[in-house]
Amino acid sequence: MTSVSQEWAIFGLPQGKRLIGYGPFTRSATRPAEGVAFYLNDFGLTQEMPWRIPAHWEIVDAADVPTTELPRITWSVPDAGSFAQVFQDISQAIRKGIFEKTVPVSVEHGTCTEGDLRALGQAFAKVGDPKICYGWMDAEGGFAGATPELLFSLRDRTLHTMALAGTARSEEREILAVDEKEIREHEYVAQSLIAKLADMGTLTRQERSILDLGPIVHFQTLIEVALEEATSVESLLRKLHPTPALGPLPRTKETMEMLLQWRSHLGCPAEFGAPFGLWHDGVFRAVVAIRGIWWHDQSVLLPAGCGVIEASRVVNEWRELRLKREAVKSAIGL
Repeated sequence: MTSVSQEWAIFGLPQGKRLIGYGPFTRSATRPAEGVAFYLNDFGLTQEMPWRIPAHWEIVDAADVPTTELPRITWSVPDAGSFAQVFQDISQAIRKGIFEKTVPVSVEHGTCTEGDLRALGQAFAKVGDPKICYGWMDAEGGFAGATPELLFSLRDRTLHTMALAGTARSEEREILAVDEKEIREHEYVAQSLIAKLADMGTLTRQERSILDLGPIVHFQTLIEVALEEATSVESLLRKLHPTPALGPLPRTKETMEMLLQWRSHLGCPAEFGAPFGLWHDGVFRAVVAIRGIWWHDQSVLLPAGCGVIEASRVVNEWRELRLKREAVKSAIGL
């Protein structure tokens, strides 16, 4: 593996492989017909040239990614007051019928006191299945993570996606299976995905199951669609992002603007929850960029989101946010 350069991107492939792209990257409004390109955008999908074509790239085994000493980061306690205010605003909007569900984001701040933050990218590259590693960095900063959520994959006319919502500690697995609030939250996501995709081809939904991620578990529903017509990557990205696991339900211009305002107020990185994708060998895969760490210079951000519905309670959601942040840190031994 080539040493980490100023511009660097990574995406996890099946069977423990990692595709690593090295800069300088060429920006493009459209993906190339062949070769490799990364898809990098913000949550609002506002980038006019979201495709990044690397100068060169390689595929390596996760085990061959160098082990680099992790940086030392001093963390600050997240602002519970700001989150509670946003939660109250959301609850009022739900009672008014504006939302059925939406996803505020809390951010834990840190400062790097020793070491190189680029080592975070290599650390997340070693995280194994069922999580998918991803990362991007340039001279000023970057982000890296290992997400359990595939937005979708597309090969020819076969699309795979998933609903991932509903969270508990691993020792609470049995109670999650019968928790009405978590089941309702998950079904909001699953049914919304099915409604968006049902008219595009033959859809197959698997049974709801529990995805074990070690410290935490989630409800998961896998969905496959045999598309009737060839469909562009870009149109699918705009159709499926954001899923109700990260976005508002219903998704309208008004509800998206409200969510973006809340995310900005809480200091959420622009790329958190956005699609991060890879075009390679005729296949496009896009993950939901969660369970990661963002940095700029020596400033570090660790965001986490929680689904809020009418039955949600602020204390429970604050506990879930901490659980998700702890899982990110423990994944790489921070």
